[in-house]
Amino acid sequence: MKNTKIRQMVQLAILTAIVLVLAFTPLGYLKIGTMTITFLSIPVVIGAILMGPKAGAFLGCVFGITSFVQCFGMDALGTALMTINIFYTFCMTVVTRTLMGFLSGCIYRGCQWLFAKFKIKKRLYSAPVSCAIACAAAPLLNTILFMSTMYICFHNEQVIIDEMGSAPFFAFVFGSVAVNAVAELLASLIIGTAICSALQQTGIIKDNI
Repeated sequence: MKNTKIRQMVQLAILTAIVLVLAFTPLGYLKIGTMTITFLSIPVVIGAILMGPKAGAFLGCVFGITSFVQCFGMDALGTALMTINIFYTFCMTVVTRTLMGFLSGCIYRGCQWLFAKFKIKKRLYSAPVSCAIACAAAPLLNTILFMSTMYICFHNEQVIIDEMGSAPFFAFVFGSVAVNAVAELLASLIIGTAICSALQQTGIIKDNI
């Protein structure tokens, strides 16, 4: 039990460091023309799969805090929203990412529970599929929670109205971030699933069925 706790602490520390490095270096972002793809949800969902929803929530919180810090002059839109309402900005950046990490872990465990319920016990099938579903869900949850919270908290503010122009909110979302969201989903699905499947083969990720 003691060795397990130590291993989890080391894993959490390593993934936290990876989130911080990705957040504050160009390694965390891939720019293709005007499109920017972030890889920050990948270590979050890997932690959620490795250690459960609580670890996912912690890593998501770290991800969110890095986003919140960037609102202090490092990100133009975030800085503008910060001057309007710091609490709403905190909810938009930190609370949503914390919830994303927690829900990603819940989705992975839920998939494993479903495989057990329907007696799908093939190790090489059930665990990788659960990992793939969780890895795909993480960036999708990140986009949905972040954009929804921004709209709920700031949709009447001029900075958001200027950003959206005359387009309805959902048209704005699909027009401006849908491509990014799909690209991030594919990146998380491919990279996250590959890493988690490799870890599962080594026994680091246990098959809960």
